[in-house]
Amino acid sequence: MIHIKQVNLTVIEMPLKKPFITHLGTVSTRQAIVIEVMDEDGLCGYGECVAFSSPWYTEETIKTALHMLKDYLIPIIFKNPIKQPEDVTALFQSIRKNEMAKAGMETAIWDVFAKRENIPLAEYIGGVRTSVLAGAVVATNNLEDALKQTEQLSSQGYKRIKVKINPKNDYQFIQGIRSRFPHISLMADANSAYTLNDIDKLKALDDFDLLMIEQPLAVNDIVDHAVLQKQMNTPICLDESITNYHDAYSAIQLGSCKVMNIKVGRVGGLTNAKKIHDICVANNIDVWCGGMIEFGISRAHNIALASLPGFTLPGDLSSSNHYWHEDIIDPMIEVHNGEIATPKSPGLGFSINKKRINQVTILHEEYKAGKR
Repeated sequence: MIHIKQVNLTVIEMPLKKPFITHLGTVSTRQAIVIEVMDEDGLCGYGECVAFSSPWYTEETIKTALHMLKDYLIPIIFKNPIKQPEDVTALFQSIRKNEMAKAGMETAIWDVFAKRENIPLAEYIGGVRTSVLAGAVVATNNLEDALKQTEQLSSQGYKRIKVKINPKNDYQFIQGIRSRFPHISLMADANSAYTLNDIDKLKALDDFDLLMIEQPLAVNDIVDHAVLQKQMNTPICLDESITNYHDAYSAIQLGSCKVMNIKVGRVGGLTNAKKIHDICVANNIDVWCGGMIEFGISRAHNIALASLPGFTLPGDLSSSNHYWHEDIIDPMIEVHNGEIATPKSPGLGFSINKKRINQVTILHEEYKAGKR
């Protein structure tokens, strides 16, 4: 059992090396909340809240997450001793949604427990892999740029390329990339850009032997996706529609997808991510680890998650230098021959680059148990 005695919240901001473009908008600068928790023995664990600055992906933002952490989640953590990291999810049940704020805190506590046991986080959560498969994302509205990015990523050894599509560019983009790269493992991500009125456009993509099409329909839908999956050969992957275990269960019962993207931040933490993994494995649904244009702390948690047995598909797990000139962890995450080695050191397996964090900090607040 541990008692959390201090929580530090640090908002960081860093420009991306190149803009990340989807039909929902362009991300050129990324903010995140680094969450540091300290137990009664002075042992520190780290999490990262991956909410964006505006509510384009989910309803959460950096500002709303700060509010939830400061006014609700931190007081709950200070009030309750924790026997095991899974307890955190139960403690947060009185707070609806706000999954990214919850996940940032919950993952930091998982890190503390793994460090107390002196074992890597991947091993602590039941991971079995010594390395995880790496995939990367092509996010642009220009075909020539998409081809250049695909060429670069393929030459770097990534095992899977994901391209962002929408109804205005889908066939052109996929046809262009597939013609140039006939043998790569290719998938499309629609970020809910379509409706069932576009079913013929989506069915046309069956021609290109795609690994999957991710979240083609509405962000909160599982019913129409079931209709679509029955009419397509290409596997449908759900992303935004899956925010908890019940969503995953419902989608499986309806036949809404053949693949699920599991994001730690989107589902409220590692405990829920593991449960979704387990039900997918039991029902022969492929899973992979999704990314959030995150910094190294969240990426390290993703590596641990992707070491679980069911993660047989490459995830959005790229090198630190794919997005950042310098990350906030040491060493920076690197892809070798399309894979990322699972860390061997206790907890996250990476050191926190406090000098770099200080360089990009725009807000820092400290909270101690018994004090406001």
